[in-house]
Amino acid sequence: MSVPPAAPDKDALIADLRRQLAAAQSEARVLRRRLGIAAAANAASGDSVPARGLLDELRAAAPRKVDGPSTIAVKLGRRFDLWRSPAVIGLVMVLLTAFAIDAGVGLYQARAAREARQARLLLENTAMRSLYVELKGIAYEPDGKSYRMTLFLQNVSPKGPLYVMLNAVAVYVQTGMVWQQVPSRPAEGTSWGVVKVVDGYTYDVVFTPDVANWAELIPGYMHVRIQSDLLVSEKAQPGNDVVERRTPYYVYLKPHGANDEDIKTRSRSTRTPPLFIPMPPH
Repeated sequence: MSVPPAAPDKDALIADLRRQLAAAQSEARVLRRRLGIAAAANAASGDSVPARGLLDELRAAAPRKVDGPSTIAVKLGRRFDLWRSPAVIGLVMVLLTAFAIDAGVGLYQARAAREARQARLLLENTAMRSLYVELKGIAYEPDGKSYRMTLFLQNVSPKGPLYVMLNAVAVYVQTGMVWQQVPSRPAEGTSWGVVKVVDGYTYDVVFTPDVANWAELIPGYMHVRIQSDLLVSEKAQPGNDVVERRTPYYVYLKPHGANDEDIKTRSRSTRTPPLFIPMPPH
């Protein structure tokens, strides 16, 4: 099997053939002119021998077809042989497989993320609509400065029990234009932690609003904000399926030792002032 010459060898061979062809054509033109002159002279003298000699020289100098070496033969489809190589085919298959796997993983991740979002939205809906958090009441504590409030959780979810993480309940009293947090703690017999709410659950919190210069939006009453932060799940051992439920309450709270007659006079009311007046979130 012949080996094709390199590109520079091909160019040199073609140039050499062109030079040989040009030289032969030039020599043939010269011999034709000489033959014409000799033919004219022989016609006058009647001698044809010299003309035949020049004719033989002309035939010898005529360019002939030169067969190129077999080494320059190039097959038209040779460049496409590369794509029939097992190595190239294997590489293409590996790349296609990698692209297919990547696309499959992307679709799986997108579907998993979509399902996770849907599950979280359902759980958030359950925490907000199936779990009621209510401030049942507030009472004076015997120490003359603290209060006990009672919070009630009610589960109305048809799916079953809810598992609720009880966190510390924050209590704030308005002073001027700001809210000042006051101490609060679980009442005796109550502790922060996870509770299983099947139907209802009640717990108490004690707080001490010992604040000077509290804002008096209603005559004789403190303006108090209570914030309950709960973590809710439908599983006893949850993973990422936990949502936060934040519930604020606003009340006007009568201080210890308040003078009811003074409050009735200032508020122009005849009824006994209650201990607290609940207000909608604002």
